[in-house]
Amino acid sequence: MVTTYKTEWSQYLECAADQGVGTNDRAEQRTCLICGDRATGLHYGIISCEGCKGFFKRSICNKRVYRCSRDKNCVMSRKQRNRCQYCRLLKCLQMGMNRKAIREDGMPGGRNKSIGPVQISEEEIERIMSGQEFEEEANHWSNHGDSDHSSPGNRASESNQPSPGSTLSSRSVELNGFMAFREQYMGMSVPPHYQYIPHLFSYSSHSPLLPPQARSLDPQSYSLIHQLVSAEDLEPLGTPMLIEDGYAVTQAELFALLCRLADELLFRQIAWIKKLPFFCELSIKDYTCLLSSTWQELILLSSLTVYSKQIFGELADVTAKYSPSDEELHRFSDEGMEVIERLIYLYHKFHQLKVSNEEYACMKAINFLNQDIRGLTSASQLEQLNKRYWYICQDFTEYKYTHQPNRFPDLMMCLPEIRYIAGKMVSVPLEQLPLLFKVVLHSCKTSVGKE
Repeated sequence: MVTTYKTEWSQYLECAADQGVGTNDRAEQRTCLICGDRATGLHYGIISCEGCKGFFKRSICNKRVYRCSRDKNCVMSRKQRNRCQYCRLLKCLQMGMNRKAIREDGMPGGRNKSIGPVQISEEEIERIMSGQEFEEEANHWSNHGDSDHSSPGNRASESNQPSPGSTLSSRSVELNGFMAFREQYMGMSVPPHYQYIPHLFSYSSHSPLLPPQARSLDPQSYSLIHQLVSAEDLEPLGTPMLIEDGYAVTQAELFALLCRLADELLFRQIAWIKKLPFFCELSIKDYTCLLSSTWQELILLSSLTVYSKQIFGELADVTAKYSPSDEELHRFSDEGMEVIERLIYLYHKFHQLKVSNEEYACMKAINFLNQDIRGLTSASQLEQLNKRYWYICQDFTEYKYTHQPNRFPDLMMCLPEIRYIAGKMVSVPLEQLPLLFKVVLHSCKTSVGKE
């Protein structure tokens, strides 16, 4: 499969670099790793279709235990995937679907520690398939004294207990939406009973029982968002990216330009930290640790949003004047191919969402305040700050985009993708970055121009 993937992308790179063919059509041809149907994107760590994505989520959320009437080796295809639920769930786990991301549903600070595909042992897979792991989780929750039926530890079934969506709907009506919960994170402390609630809020944007309602933006949310936006340097990048017509850019020249851009973007992140409204709440050691771990993610996020016109405009014009050699094309790595595909997908996602400066500022703060990074001295405080800005972003998005109920979860699901891509780019050889940027920028610019 790897050989086929590399051959296919090698042919594509040659076309994109020499003839200017975009990758949008190619991306549309991606197939689900579970059943082979047309994939719609990255779901729970792997490329999959909407059908397998929904099946995996339902199976994990509802603690389903299936049985195979054959030899536990049923064929998975678009037409046969519904014949054996056991083998379908088994393949989801074997291919690396991350069940922990579902249980927390993308919310920070819980048990969702993995980004991208996950590898688990055969013994762990067997515990999940047999239901043993679900029983252990139920015991864990009961030992913590949480008797709330909407808790993820209870083994609710669709037949005899309320679904998470309906449970949250009644709870939200009772407590006037998420405001009562959100206020718990605006202060300094959080009562233990509410610590495991945040992941449930994702249901509110999908539940038909909660139609969008016009409301005002919480004054505290407005104030903190204003401070975040004020901390940003939204001025155009100062690095010169203009070039004379007819000039042939070399690999070394393009690489040097990319380095200068990275330097300027990194410098802006350092200046940004000092202006954050919570700057005095954390130690310099923690800020250093956070920046050293997230700077690539911050640069990627800013390049795809507030600086996208320059990056996908002026820089794309420069990369168009760079012609890679045949050796560069044939030596392009598998890691680079995957980064190209994911970057193009993410660019189109951001282009579709048209992220505002307020949303960008919140997403950046949420991504930066990652309490799972090693070496931090105040992880619990970071978790509270992270949740605070998570709810502030949700408050703003639901207020500003009333008729886009899925907007907030769509925004948040971009963050693990950014983190995954940034981690993968470390594995791409430096000499391959000019070609990588050429293909990505040209493909994105061309596809947008056709719209």
